[in-house]
Amino acid sequence: MQLRYVFSELGQGLRRNLSMHLAVVLTLFVSLTLVGMGVLLNQQATKAADHWGSQLQITVWLCKTNDSNAACTGEVTEAQRDAVVEVVEDNPEVADYHLESKEEAFDKVKELVGEDRFEGPNPAATAEDMPESVWIELKDPDEFEGITSAVTGLDGVSGIRDMRETLKPIYGSINALQWGALGIAGFLVVAALLLVGNTIRLAAFARRKEIGIMRLVGASTSYIALPFLLEALVTALVGVGLAAGALGAFMWFGIHERAGDTLKFMPWIGGSEYGVAVAAIAVLGPVLTVLPTLVLTRKYLKV
Repeated sequence: MQLRYVFSELGQGLRRNLSMHLAVVLTLFVSLTLVGMGVLLNQQATKAADHWGSQLQITVWLCKTNDSNAACTGEVTEAQRDAVVEVVEDNPEVADYHLESKEEAFDKVKELVGEDRFEGPNPAATAEDMPESVWIELKDPDEFEGITSAVTGLDGVSGIRDMRETLKPIYGSINALQWGALGIAGFLVVAALLLVGNTIRLAAFARRKEIGIMRLVGASTSYIALPFLLEALVTALVGVGLAAGALGAFMWFGIHERAGDTLKFMPWIGGSEYGVAVAAIAVLGPVLTVLPTLVLTRKYLKV
């Protein structure tokens, strides 16, 4: 296979259908950016739920040393903790639960306000200052009075946190943005597929004489189709690159510079979540261009 010919055809194809390729790139850029935004918002909702609890969760704080609750005479004992867990397990309103240790609670605090405040000889707090807790997932968000009354007043229980009403508008906004981004992205993905199909059809029509001659001299279908596939791959890589840049700008200016500095009541997504979003669009971009090209070249290259 003569690679010089393949890359020559690639360059000519990109120049010949420049406007169509630009349209595909722009459509991919917008749709992949919205898909990436949906992935980021989904991770943000998960991160917030891990920290505060979801709309189906309530938290039972257990007593600690020097607890503000006068009913707590000291650190919760193992027997008291087991008694609370037994009540939670037997309650019909509870779908699931998990215990959160002092260390896990401390890690959440450090993530929220920054680890630098807990370093040095006089840290703001230590793991021993954190309370243990039981995170309870409800079967029905409207049925919670039974479990709250069952654990209230138990030995070793300091208090109950019910953040469902407070967090409901936050989660509602995040979910609306997430599904809105994914919904619009879905329409744009369809538009991108149609544009890829039109590009392949026009490119094959413009090269019909060359393709016919190559067929006559015995060129294989894969050899003829390779320039088309490379055009699709280049288009996808440019679209993915632009979308990754847009997501990076959103992470820096929207999350790091604004939300992360001003809205410190919630843990925010960071570099690892950005990496997941970029990986998702890096896979989706070539799929949206290369796979349709593989299918359509079998149709349009039959001369």
